[in-house]
This record gives sequence, structure tokens and C-alpha cells, in this order.
Amino acid sequence: MNRILALVVFALGCGATAPVANEPTGNEIAEEATDDAADPRQVDAAAVARGAGVEPTVGDDGVVKVTWARTDVQVTVDGSAFPAAAGLTSWAAFTGTATGAMLMGDTVVFEDEAGAAMDAAFAHGLEVSAIHNHFFFDRPPVYFMHIGGMGDAEQLAVGVRAVWDAIRAVRAETPQPSDDFGGDAAIAEGTLDASALGDALDAEPAVAGGVVKFTWAREGAMHGVRIGGGMGLTTWTAFVGSDGAASVDGDFIMTAEEVQPVLRALRQHGFHVVALHNHMIGGEPFFYFTHYWGTGPAIELARGLAAVREAQDIAP
Repeated sequence: MNRILALVVFALGCGATAPVANEPTGNEIAEEATDDAADPRQVDAAAVARGAGVEPTVGDDGVVKVTWARTDVQVTVDGSAFPAAAGLTSWAAFTGTATGAMLMGDTVVFEDEAGAAMDAAFAHGLEVSAIHNHFFFDRPPVYFMHIGGMGDAEQLAVGVRAVWDAIRAVRAETPQPSDDFGGDAAIAEGTLDASALGDALDAEPAVAGGVVKFTWAREGAMHGVRIGGGMGLTTWTAFVGSDGAASVDGDFIMTAEEVQPVLRALRQHGFHVVALHNHMIGGEPFFYFTHYWGTGPAIELARGLAAVREAQDIAP
């Protein structure tokens, strides 16, 4: 798998617009947020301990935190042994809100753990907000999956435990991270029926060098300048191989509201999510990008991606 370096910046919106009638101003929104958070519920550390199965710490700011140092796999960076305490520790932090708790966390995953970890997060109502790397020349390659959620602190902690247990289950089966996705889905040389793929995706294919590619452009702005597909605001997918045994990779461009539906749909249709990040700063709206990989019969891959696009289209 190609390594992906991602600058990850997460925000709900960028830029400023003039207030319109009946729309609260920035100061009013800030005052409302302050009122809502004036007396947040203190997170019950014992509830987090019950849910996560890990004894938490409580910071001076009231944040309850659980950690898991990944000492189970020996990692080197640039040829030298790298201790878990230097940046290979999964963590999940809980802070009180007016109605419950907020969870934020960062989960250390090796390549063969990411799918299981993401599936466990979704199964327990958590969100995935980033997948990226922190190092170059790390062996085995290490990635980081950020998670979040809102609700009851103990139930959120149960979700964290499920994510970590899913990772432990992978390592119990194979103590060392795998070098491939596994399975029998080899890519075969041959030809691809571009027309059939186009019908499945309801799009016109571009064929070059044995690759069948589809692109969908979106529009937005960056630093006040209108931009579109030619400047990188695209969803794209590329098929390689044969009709019977193909691979597909690509990139979905998404608004914040579309991220979770797209990620869930990708996993539900058997695709590996290999990165979630942003590509630009100062965009309006703020776009996120997720990269994926899949193998199998080409038409089945295309139908799966069509379903993912449909899930994106009906997102709030």
C-alpha cells in the first residue's frame, strides 16, 4: 500500500459571512455556547473505567482519559527502535457536556487492524474523523485513527473498548502486522468493459494505459476564489486489471455531513478505507477526502461504489 502523509485539520466551517435576518451573530452563538457549557456534568471516572475496562486518569481540567501503549508490536523509525511512549499510545479522553459526555481519541493501528477498528467504532455509534500517519520510514507502517462521539460516558467508553478489543483480536491471530490485505482477490491482467462500468456508475469513463477512470467534479471556493474540479475538487475512481479480477482505488470529496455516511457505506460494501484527511486550508465549504482500495470482479466493485455515491447523495 502506498503511504499517505496527511495534514489533518478538522473544523466545522471556514470563512465568515454577514449575518442575515433571524440568524444569530457570532457573539450570540458564543454566548449560547458559554451558557450551555457553564455547568457541564462532570464525567464519572468510575463509569469510564467500567466501560473501557481500563483505569482512567483525571486531569486538573476534569478530563477523564484512558490509554493503551502499543508495546505489543516492536516498531522502528528510520532504522532505530521506537518506544511506545514516544508516540505509539492509543488514548481516549472524555469531557462533560450539559447532557452527557464528549469523546475524542486517537487510536494506533497497523495496516491490517484499520478495518476491524473502524467497523467496531461504527458498530458502537462512534465517528471516525481521521486516518493518517505520523512518521516516515517506520517499520511496520503505523497509522492513527481518530475517533469521537457524544452521549453517555460509559457507553462511549464501551465503544472505545470494542475498538481496542478488535485490534487485539487481529494481533492475537497474527502477532506481526500483515504485508497485504489477505484473501484470494488477486488482480489479473486482461481487459475491462469500460462501457459496463460506466453504466453501473452512470458516468462516462476515460480509458488510458489499461486504466478505466471516472471523475465527478464539485464546486467551492478557497480564499474567496471560486474553484472546481480542475483545482482538485473531485471524486474519482480508477479500475485496473480484468473484468473478473480487478482492483479499484480512488478518493471521495465530502462535506463534514457526508463523511460518516460515506465511510460507513465503503465498509459495508467491502472497501478498505486507507486515509481520511483534508487537502486544503481556507476552503468554503470545508471539504474532506477519503481514499479507499478494493479488489474483486470489476462490475461488483462498480456497483458497490455506486451505492456509496448514493449514500453520499442522501446525507443530511
